[in-house]
Amino acid sequence: MNELELQENVQRNAKLSAVVIALCKGMIDREADSQLWQWLLNIQVAVSEYVATLGLELILDESEGYAFLRAREYDAEDDKLPRLIPRRQLSFHVSLLLALLREKMAESDASGGETRVIVSRDEVLEMIRIFLPEGSNEVRLIDQVDSYINQIVKMGFARKLKGSDKMLELHRIIKSFVDAQWLAEFDQRLSEYRKQLLPQGDH
Repeated sequence: MNELELQENVQRNAKLSAVVIALCKGMIDREADSQLWQWLLNIQVAVSEYVATLGLELILDESEGYAFLRAREYDAEDDKLPRLIPRRQLSFHVSLLLALLREKMAESDASGGETRVIVSRDEVLEMIRIFLPEGSNEVRLIDQVDSYINQIVKMGFARKLKGSDKMLELHRIIKSFVDAQWLAEFDQRLSEYRKQLLPQGDH
């Protein structure tokens, strides 16, 4: 290997390390870091092969502009590696909000509107209010919704717009996380929750 090839190999390994470290920390977003995104596209195969040794798989959506790692699913007879990326344990109400925001995104896509989907805190409040018991304390409800929103932002499913923490831009990664199976399982939980909200005589 000559000096030029050695230098190119060092640079490639540095890019591979940077991309894998970023993915282990969370998501790579094309808009948030265009250089890291381009590196990922250039060495996508190498990244996939490397994370596979850690029991992970690369999920990359080039059209939507995001990538993240997911723990591989194993057959019962396979030797399982320790889980490097733990499953996200979401509360019911955070799951509910994710499902509602996924529906909002689907409605926007169906209408052929802007690719950016932006919602206000007031909209989120009205979305989730109908699923809460009647007579809920308004101030407490607002605090709770703010807490749910903050959790979703922290997980990378949305971001607050600069200059207004009451406006949210949804991230397209919601489409990948909230898939048909996830919604089917959540619909069952939602049905059970609705029954709990009904007066005893209305079951």
